[in-house]
Amino acid sequence: MSSIRVFMVEDDADWVKALTAYLNREEDLLVVGTAANSDEALSLAKSIRFDIVLMDIQLAGSELDGIRTAVMLHELSSAKIIMLTSLNDEQSMTQSFTAGAVQYLEKTRFQELPQAIRTAYHHSAPMEALLKELARLKREEQLKALTGAEREVFELIEAGYTQPQIERKLYKAESTLKNQINKMLKKFGVRSSREAVEKVRRKGLFEPRNRKE
Repeated sequence: MSSIRVFMVEDDADWVKALTAYLNREEDLLVVGTAANSDEALSLAKSIRFDIVLMDIQLAGSELDGIRTAVMLHELSSAKIIMLTSLNDEQSMTQSFTAGAVQYLEKTRFQELPQAIRTAYHHSAPMEALLKELARLKREEQLKALTGAEREVFELIEAGYTQPQIERKLYKAESTLKNQINKMLKKFGVRSSREAVEKVRRKGLFEPRNRKE
C-alpha cells in the first residue's frame, strides 16, 4: 500500500516531533517534510512531493500567517490542506476555507487527524465543490464595486492583455482606458494592475506581499 505523503507546516518543534511520530505509526501515512515558517514551506514545497498539508494557522510572523501560506501553497501544489489551530473562532475558520483548506481541526483533537487525512485524500470531492463555489462568490464580492466597463478591462488585464492591446480590442482612447484603470485600482485599494489581479486571485485575504508603502 502506498502511503499518503504529509507535509507539516508548524513552528512548535516539540509539536512537530510528537505529531510526526504519531502519524508515522499509521501504516498508510508518512510525514515527508516539515517547515517552521512560511518561507521554508514555500521553498520546500518546490522540491518534495506531498498529498496533504497540515498547516498551523498561527505561524510565527503574524497571527494568521498560515492563511497567507495556504493561499500561496495552492499556487504551487494541488495537495489538500488541513488547518490545525488553537483558535476557536468563526472568522479564522471562514478564512481557512476561503484560503482553500478542506478541513479545519483544533489541535486538541489530534487523535482525529489520521482519519481526517484519509478523508481529505480519498473523499475530498464534495468539499472541493463547495470551495469552488466559495471562491466564485468571493471573486464576485471583490468585483461587484466595478462598473461593467471597468470589469471588462480588469478581466482582460487578468488574461494577460497589455494596455495597448486592450485599447485596440475595446476601441478605447489611451486617456479613457487610463482613467478606467485608475478608478479600478482605487476601488481595489492597490497601486498597480498586477496588484489588483494578485489581490483578486488571492481572494482579498491579504495585501500583496511585495507592496511598498
